[in-house]
Amino acid sequence: MSEVLRPDLCVIGAGSGGLSVAAAAAMMRVPVVLVEKGEMGGDCLNYGCVPSKALIAAAHAAHAMRSADRFGLRGVEPRVDFAAVRAHVRGVIAAIAPNDSQARFEALGVRVIRAAGPFAGKDNLEAGGISIKARRFVIATGSSPALPPIPGLETVRVLTNENIFDLAELPVRLIVVGGGPIGVEIAQAFRRLGSDVTILEAAAVLAREDPEFQAVVVRRLRGEGIVLREGARIARAEPRGAGVRLVLEGQSIEETIDGSHLLIAAGRRPNVENLGLEAAGVAYGRSGIEVSNSLRTANRRIYAIGDVAGGAQFTHAANYHAGLVLRAALFRLPVKLEARMIPRVTYTDPEIAVAGLSEAEARAAHGKINVLRWPFSENDRAQAERETAGHIKLITGKRGQILGAGIVGPRAGELIAFWQLAIAKKLKARDIAGLTLPYPTLSEVSKRAASSAFAASLRNPWLGRALRFLRRFG
Repeated sequence: MSEVLRPDLCVIGAGSGGLSVAAAAAMMRVPVVLVEKGEMGGDCLNYGCVPSKALIAAAHAAHAMRSADRFGLRGVEPRVDFAAVRAHVRGVIAAIAPNDSQARFEALGVRVIRAAGPFAGKDNLEAGGISIKARRFVIATGSSPALPPIPGLETVRVLTNENIFDLAELPVRLIVVGGGPIGVEIAQAFRRLGSDVTILEAAAVLAREDPEFQAVVVRRLRGEGIVLREGARIARAEPRGAGVRLVLEGQSIEETIDGSHLLIAAGRRPNVENLGLEAAGVAYGRSGIEVSNSLRTANRRIYAIGDVAGGAQFTHAANYHAGLVLRAALFRLPVKLEARMIPRVTYTDPEIAVAGLSEAEARAAHGKINVLRWPFSENDRAQAERETAGHIKLITGKRGQILGAGIVGPRAGELIAFWQLAIAKKLKARDIAGLTLPYPTLSEVSKRAASSAFAASLRNPWLGRALRFLRRFG
């Protein structure tokens, strides 16, 4: 090794979590080295959140054209120029990329090394011919698509979130293996852009979601012409001309499904390979690096954040982890990971957004709870925009404290921020019911749901008697 660096902090991985740690530390004038073997910005910018939402936006525009008749306009079938759609997706990535670029971070004072960086010891990382002996290390290497053990899969062209946004042509018949959020979001987008789409799921589509929310989205997917095959077991994959054939297991005969393209969206695996974790004394397993509630690994010098640390695989979760690690690694402050601080959104149409505890989780943890609902069909703004599918569901404790909130409906991902704040600040339903919100807005569903907690008290006979008594005094 020709060069030895001794920074206070070394971050491995330039995805969302790693960049957050590096940027914040550099702005506090802490010496930082950032090691990245791939693209700056990681999965979120290049293969995940950003391109998928850009594609969903294009698909939403196509759907709006088809469904314009609900507003008294003539619905038309859009002419999809898929090359232009791909250019739109790439343009969005390019617009955001400077924020995550090597040049920006070097301008902040971060030493960026674009090379693979395995540990050579418990306090030494080697990358690009440079030895890095840092006071603290943060592993933020993310995750990658997991390929299921389907016989013959190696004989066909497989798409994942890492290459589907590079397609030059719109799939004619897209088969999606996996009915989780990634698979369903992409499936709906391609269906709206004109592809025939089939989703194959071994269990149930969106099985993690509250059954109330799942049912609303599944009904919409089927209504838009997506074929959902739940409980599907794939026996093998075979080439079929320029496309693919999947053979499904059956009780008596095999069934085949042919497609022009195959997307695998059947989960993700943490990126722990070739990091030299054994040399570093860092314990890990199939779900990722083992960490404490302070995100510290078995080696007290090393932390792990984001997807590679297991748990919630969201960009905002990695950013939350980053904040905890900065406090722990730089200021030696005690920190504790709290799952309730991480909301989640599934970007289907309608969207599903969840914060805090689910109904089942709340019953298990608190016993007696209250469940409050309010439908979008009772919201004037939703009626005006003809987006009335779905509802909000609140979970409160016996004293009215807000334990959890879930929304299925238009712009649920935007509306959930309100409830994440309420949960974080330990507000009660009466705090929300007392708010004055602008009319007409979708946010009114939040107030109406909270106010419904007091509907029973308005029917209390003692209240009527009190009012009759007060009338006597004019």
